[in-house]
Amino acid sequence: MNAAPDPDAAPMARALELAARGLWTTDPNPRVGCVIVRDGRIVGEGWHEVCGGPHAEVMALAAAGAAARGATACVTLEPCSHHGRTPPCADALIAAGIGRVCVAARDPNPRVAGSGLARLAAAGIEVRTGPGARAARRLNPGFFSRHERGRPWLRLKLATSLDGRTALADGRSRWITGAAARADNQRLRARAGAILTGVATVLADDPRLDVRVPGAARQPLRVVLDSSLRLSPVSRIVAPPGEVLVLTSSADAGRRAALASAGVRVERLPAGHGGVDLAAALRRLAELEINELHVEAGATLSGALLAEGLVDELVLYMAPSLLGAGARPLAVLPEPATLEQRLGFTIRQTRRVGSDLRLILRPAAGRN
Repeated sequence: MNAAPDPDAAPMARALELAARGLWTTDPNPRVGCVIVRDGRIVGEGWHEVCGGPHAEVMALAAAGAAARGATACVTLEPCSHHGRTPPCADALIAAGIGRVCVAARDPNPRVAGSGLARLAAAGIEVRTGPGARAARRLNPGFFSRHERGRPWLRLKLATSLDGRTALADGRSRWITGAAARADNQRLRARAGAILTGVATVLADDPRLDVRVPGAARQPLRVVLDSSLRLSPVSRIVAPPGEVLVLTSSADAGRRAALASAGVRVERLPAGHGGVDLAAALRRLAELEINELHVEAGATLSGALLAEGLVDELVLYMAPSLLGAGARPLAVLPEPATLEQRLGFTIRQTRRVGSDLRLILRPAAGRN
């Protein structure tokens, strides 16, 4: 006998579609959608559009009006129970007379972490959790990472030739991949809370590392790891739009003052192997409410992040060309003693982007 269809499946799928509309705008808040259903019909829907604005539940309740009383609310993340930038959504659902709430995923924020669901249940509202949980987490990898692991979700972007080379021997790399791949990477930048690079890349390429997507609502924080404060105050990365943070292990007050006069924020962190302690840098960015960290760096920093197991997702744009053995490598990594010790990845997605191939990879099980 076939099981009866889940009445929450379709409205939760719609709520997840709505949540994805906030991909570029809600940071550091999560992307959340809400659908209100009465007698099998959607009577209100909404999503969290921008940080500081109304949450998804409030938007959906406003759209539903009086029809919300006794209805079911399908929400992609547990309704908040605390006063933050906006009042608690759990209270709004209770006040509207919602009869039932279906939640995809529990909120990992310690200020919520089940208290929103408890408040709803205490008010006599039937609560269900679970449908769409994996999709809700996929939509907010950085929000869950920041609260559960104390560091952002780190996405490392690399562009390579077929033979794993990123630049000619003299450093020239514009452009290995085509315009479509570069535009695709702009969209990845736009969803991040911060873009990180190393000072060697800034000195070599003088990049802007800003977002140039039409309609982009904000500029991610640009972060430079610079252990000895070599960054020039006139570098293009320092220029508007957006803010720049330099993380250093140097105590040089003069260089720090020169950067500060150009509007650069400088913070000192412990030194690690060969530069700033990478784990400490990620912890600090989590404290600054960075959910997703997009990294565009050279072979040395990319290799260090990979070797320390700090990369959660590798986005690899591969151009159909060969640069030869003398060209610069993808990442500087120690050679494994055996094949069993090599860094392994699982391919999560392959896609043609213009004339190039985009691979999305995750570390093999047990790496992170």
